[in-house]
Amino acid sequence: MNLSVNGINFSYNGTPILEGVDFCVDKGELLAILGPNGAGKTTLLKCINAIHKPRSGSVLVKDRDVFKLSSDDIAKLLGYVPQRVESARLTVFDAVLMGRKPHIKWRVRDKDICIVDAALKRLSLSHLSLRYIDNLSGGELQKVSIARALVQEPDVLLLDEPTSSLDLKNQLEILRTVLAVVKGHHVSAVMTMHDLNTALRYADKFIFLKNGTVFGCGGKECVTPEIIEGVYGVEVEIEMRKGCPVIHPVEDLNSIDYGHEHYRSHNHEARQNQ
Repeated sequence: MNLSVNGINFSYNGTPILEGVDFCVDKGELLAILGPNGAGKTTLLKCINAIHKPRSGSVLVKDRDVFKLSSDDIAKLLGYVPQRVESARLTVFDAVLMGRKPHIKWRVRDKDICIVDAALKRLSLSHLSLRYIDNLSGGELQKVSIARALVQEPDVLLLDEPTSSLDLKNQLEILRTVLAVVKGHHVSAVMTMHDLNTALRYADKFIFLKNGTVFGCGGKECVTPEIIEGVYGVEVEIEMRKGCPVIHPVEDLNSIDYGHEHYRSHNHEARQNQ
């Protein structure tokens, strides 16, 4: 396996956050980590990238123990895209070039420049290459962060809600790019997401986290109404559309109490008291 996560246990100030998390991802596979807010999705990514040190467990990339490697060696194996990216007084080109740091010994080579140019082109950022990143929109800044991870040429991409600040067109562009890198370059990707239907459209494998433990894991066959209701507490139906499962909440919108009667009664009483 390209990435193997084994028995990860992590606590924060004595409070268990992750308990016994196991999964693996092979080359050319995209895995989506799903679950409600506070389930431990971002914490799990940070444990995989050795930003957090678990109480126990191991993370192996190509059979190398991440927790025994230097930061430069980790950066050659794992490209991490955080949920929030801090802006700075750097140009887009320089910010992306920083992703080549683990590969640069004495000076920037022509190869490094070509790799950066290719990443900017792939993410439609070439026209912004001389723009300062503190003048970018949130969506543009997110794309810069992804480009920076790509130029690391990692074996595993870790993406924390990579489409959360993007409009629909850019969401699709980013996910198609990630998928092209995963399939075309035989790397692995692990991505946290909230949109279940988007995850079903692009991911090969799925992990459902609930209260820091793995509630369900597998391919599309593991995404069932029972699993979703157990994790999110929402009743859903799943139907196939053009060969892809689509999730629909089971909810009668006509049954929602919009508070009209209460609003009218409240206004009537207020007028009487004037």
